[in-house]
Amino acid sequence: MNEYLEKFEKMRIAGNLAAKTLDMLTENIKEGISTNQIDKLGYEFIRDNGGYSAPLFYRGFSKSLCTSLNHVVCHGIPSEDRILQEGDALNVDVTTIVNDYYGDTSRMFCIGKTSVKLDNLIDATYEGMMKGIKILKPGIKLGDIGYEIQSHVEGKGFSVVRDFCGHGISNVFHEPPNVLHYGSKNTGLKLEPGMTFTIEPMINAGKYETKVLNDGWTAVTKDKSLSAQFEHTIGITENGYEIFTESVKGYSKPPYV
Repeated sequence: MNEYLEKFEKMRIAGNLAAKTLDMLTENIKEGISTNQIDKLGYEFIRDNGGYSAPLFYRGFSKSLCTSLNHVVCHGIPSEDRILQEGDALNVDVTTIVNDYYGDTSRMFCIGKTSVKLDNLIDATYEGMMKGIKILKPGIKLGDIGYEIQSHVEGKGFSVVRDFCGHGISNVFHEPPNVLHYGSKNTGLKLEPGMTFTIEPMINAGKYETKVLNDGWTAVTKDKSLSAQFEHTIGITENGYEIFTESVKGYSKPPYV
């Protein structure tokens, strides 16, 4: 029990820094900024607040954040050449390390006025994640999480990416269990107090198939439809859950006021 409480305290600190990084970026993400500038801001903020960026040099990844734009599903690489423009939608994924523990979170950002379909996709993705989170407690199964997310987003006419999923996380970046964002009720591993993992649904406006580009990282929708994602790092408590990566400023989904 003491070990689990200590783990939660460390993950609270790492998750808080990841959330604060996204809060800071919210003030800076606007038309005309490059995804590389966003990466630099994130790197410096994490460094200056006592943390380290987990993606930097992870399996050869060259940047501190993932910036996934429009039809990019996940793992987009920041670039000086990619300037944000009116109508763009961007996911920024931040993972911090503080005292060897990890906090992993992502949010969507809209640049200027975006299409109604894109706004609906982003809303459905956020709502799906939260529906998956709100049922969390000891005794439910991983399939229940996937069922909640899949039922919601497919009911809105969107599809759940199958090729990527949430994951266990603690003092290791990626560890068991895999947390699928689709599934059937009462299937899979049973949740127990002390478990820590991410819920990070990637939802496509078109079909769910993806492909990875030649850089070995950037995953895109096969049909070039738009994609959206949100992510939180979660801990299972004795009678429910704790979100380690909640926004300090109360930001949830666009528009951020």
